[in-house]
Amino acid sequence: MDNIAEPMARASWPDFSLYRPHPAATDLRDWLGEACKLTRVLTRFLRNASPAVPMLQIVNPPLWELGHIAWFQEFWLHRGGDFDAPSILRHADRRHDSARVAHDTRWSLDLPDARATRAYVEAIFERSLSLLDCDRLTDARAYFAQLALFHQDMHNEAFCYMWQTLGYAMPVAWPAGSEPGASIAADIEDSEIPAAMISLGARPGSGFVFDNEKWAHEVRLPAFRIARRAVSNAEYRGFVDGGGYARRELWSDAGWAMRERLALDHPRYWRRDADAWSARRFDRWLPLAAHEPVMHVSWHEAEAYCVWAGRRLPSEVEWECAAGTGYDRWDYGRVWEWTLVSRETSRRKSGPWAIRL
Repeated sequence: MDNIAEPMARASWPDFSLYRPHPAATDLRDWLGEACKLTRVLTRFLRNASPAVPMLQIVNPPLWELGHIAWFQEFWLHRGGDFDAPSILRHADRRHDSARVAHDTRWSLDLPDARATRAYVEAIFERSLSLLDCDRLTDARAYFAQLALFHQDMHNEAFCYMWQTLGYAMPVAWPAGSEPGASIAADIEDSEIPAAMISLGARPGSGFVFDNEKWAHEVRLPAFRIARRAVSNAEYRGFVDGGGYARRELWSDAGWAMRERLALDHPRYWRRDADAWSARRFDRWLPLAAHEPVMHVSWHEAEAYCVWAGRRLPSEVEWECAAGTGYDRWDYGRVWEWTLVSRETSRRKSGPWAIRL
């Protein structure tokens, strides 16, 4: 809900009854409690005011990110999205509002130290759980409670990929059956999706939705075929071993410039040990699992692979349509997957055959 905290936008906030039904306050309290517990575990090794984290576009200073989670929760759930309502942490708005604090400036802010940040975080967490323990929830508060919950879930995920990026240890154990090396099917069959008019987006009365999901509209989709699972390491290794990173004709201009800038001749978290490949998972190097979905390749690498394989990435609409069809053996949820902005962005502009990376 972009910029709805601004005074003019607040005057025209949406009718929050459109976002019913909402969960009971006790359910939200339990879910938020789980998210808060996970945040504590994921950040428990942060011991000083300024951990040595390089300025990278895909990460934040960890203490800034931790404080931002609490600020976001306080601002929407306890301050009602009102900048005139004070925070319990001095200068919190100018330090932790991601809409106003540019990414690269977060490394030079006068942030509170780890102890003060954690005290703020714990104070907000406790206030939120107490609020949801007794509140019957207005439609607006129910919306913002869910917004805070999903926001915290996303940042917990961000902490995980931050530790992967930085080569830190993963501070939690993988749930049974969901280890990074869990196998996928060896074959790669396609689903054939007939042409159709599909509804894309959420409808009023369907529960919580983000602003970029509203509202539902009809989209005409031509027939296409799409792989039922993501590309495996074994399949991507064929591209690597076949010299795919050295073949200029497979890459777009932007992709080749990225490859040269980063000096890539294989995915950045792979390395070759004699005749075997291994992959870095957080702080450990593990044998490359042949039937694990390939991970940590950029959009440009995915596009070059598609050109090599004679396929293309699916559009977002195609992916959502296929995922919602209920076809047997449609495998998703293991990794993030790339899509096209539109078919026109593909370097292979013809052909209905989509593959998933």
